[in-house]
Amino acid sequence: MHYTVYCLDHDNMVERRLAHYEEHKAYLATSPVRMVMSGPLLAGDQETMIGSFFLYEADEIGDVMRFNSNDPFNKAGIWRTVDIRPFLKRVDNR
Repeated sequence: MHYTVYCLDHDNMVERRLAHYEEHKAYLATSPVRMVMSGPLLAGDQETMIGSFFLYEADEIGDVMRFNSNDPFNKAGIWRTVDIRPFLKRVDNR
């Protein structure tokens, strides 16, 4: 099953986000579930980072939730909201 993880930052988190980026990136490399894709969500200016998006493939949503809860961005209080949902992939044009 695929799972989307949609995280929105608190306001004015760009500097804090950048301060924890290397730790976040290293943590993602340890994922026990398969990461299909990930990247920052952007504001309307298409430059300012305002959140994070992940698409995982995992057996259980709990595996994704546990991994996300220990993410350095989450522990640093960057994300205001985290929404994790099952996703039924019907089309993949990669």
